Amino acid sequence: MNFKDEINLEYKKLLTRRHFFKECGIGLGSIAVASLLNEEIFAATQQAVKINDPLAPKKPHYQAKARRVIYLFQAGAPSQLDLFDYKPGLVKYNGKSVPQELVKGINYAFIKPDAGLYASEFKFAKHGQSGAEMSDALKYLPEVADNISIIRSMITEAINHAPGQIFMNTGSVQFGRPSVGAWVTYGLGCETQDLPAFVVLSSAGGTSGGAGNWGCGFLPTVYQGVPFRRSGDPILSLSNPRGTTREMQRKSLDTLKQLNEHHLELTGDPEIATRINSFEMAYRMQESAPELMDLSKESKTTLEMYGATPGKASYANNCLLARRLIERGVRFVQLFHEAWDHHTEVVNGVKSQCKNTDQATTALLKDLKQRGLLEDTIVIWGGEFGRTPMVESDPDANRSKGRDHHNKAFSIFVAGGGFKPGITYGETDELGFNVAKDPVQVHDLHATILHLLGFDHTKLTYRFQGRDFRLTDVHGIVVEKLLA
Repeated sequence: MNFKDEINLEYKKLLTRRHFFKECGIGLGSIAVASLLNEEIFAATQQAVKINDPLAPKKPHYQAKARRVIYLFQAGAPSQLDLFDYKPGLVKYNGKSVPQELVKGINYAFIKPDAGLYASEFKFAKHGQSGAEMSDALKYLPEVADNISIIRSMITEAINHAPGQIFMNTGSVQFGRPSVGAWVTYGLGCETQDLPAFVVLSSAGGTSGGAGNWGCGFLPTVYQGVPFRRSGDPILSLSNPRGTTREMQRKSLDTLKQLNEHHLELTGDPEIATRINSFEMAYRMQESAPELMDLSKESKTTLEMYGATPGKASYANNCLLARRLIERGVRFVQLFHEAWDHHTEVVNGVKSQCKNTDQATTALLKDLKQRGLLEDTIVIWGGEFGRTPMVESDPDANRSKGRDHHNKAFSIFVAGGGFKPGITYGETDELGFNVAKDPVQVHDLHATILHLLGFDHTKLTYRFQGRDFRLTDVHGIVVEKLLA
């Protein structure tokens, strides 16, 4: 008897009902129910992994405007009042306490609700034919004012960083739900076999929400984001150990693949397909990743436009890598830049982070447009919530002229992929405290993104623990006025 026949025999013993009845001590009714459920799961997973490639390109529900996404996540929460949402009312009432009817029953993370109002110290001006209003902290973004859509009326449920980031990225404040990137790759698959479908790049600090921001939750793990390292091998252990040749590795992988495929045929477990895909992807990436990460191949003009330096870990390099990744067929690229949590000296903080990010963000939008990629690539810029119109000042904590967390109104911008360019959507009240017109909930943003990718957000579902889950849960409407 050969090795494969021995494995067949052992699995048949494990999987026959007779063996199960003999070895198991639970009730017959439970066994019957479990058997029926297992058969249903087995059939579904066998169908899902028939082609052994869960990342094969898939068709959406209808004709899509966008094919891919770049999400520039500004973790820590940028101050919308110092960037996009100019409030003359704050100038008028600067230093005075906020009206009590606005803050009744509200608790903030670090300040009292009756803290003094704080007008932005930046100057604002209108830009482009669209008249988009931005502060002078942004030196480069006004150049593409007519290519972006500023949303001033975002609202979220969370008030602290970890749940806020998780909610913005998964549609739930609870850890363990699939991220928007995982849902997109689950729905669309990938257009490359040489790189992951969903890539994560980071700069500045680590995110409060951690890996949950790009996790797959209950979806098969093949759909989770793959973090690329800032230096060395893009992924740990990508290089072969000393003494292992490419030929030796290929033979080992072929043997391992045969064993995994046999196991998959017998059990139908989708995680085995993920394992096969991961091993093969890693092998191909040994060739593709070094070429991808080598920014020295870019022209001097391109590097200067981004402010990128080959070999240096930076937000600018990550923006350029994002363009290179989508050119190679990666479906979802997410940049995390955790540096916007300005509880003190918000003016200096905003200036510093605009210096680090503004040029590269603008360059990415320009670069995508000139290459014909912006029209079918969604670009999103924003954080997990906004900052208060009131000042944060605490001598004991060495804080002054900062802004606390604010979830009732904040700004982001979107571009490309079927979003209407050159508009400012939504309004906040006189003090920038609440949304006054056209509110956009996080679920609405997710629904709109999925719509542009060709999905009815109510029908992109995954059955887990007896329920059909979706990114937008039981919420979300497509914001039609944002569509081109």
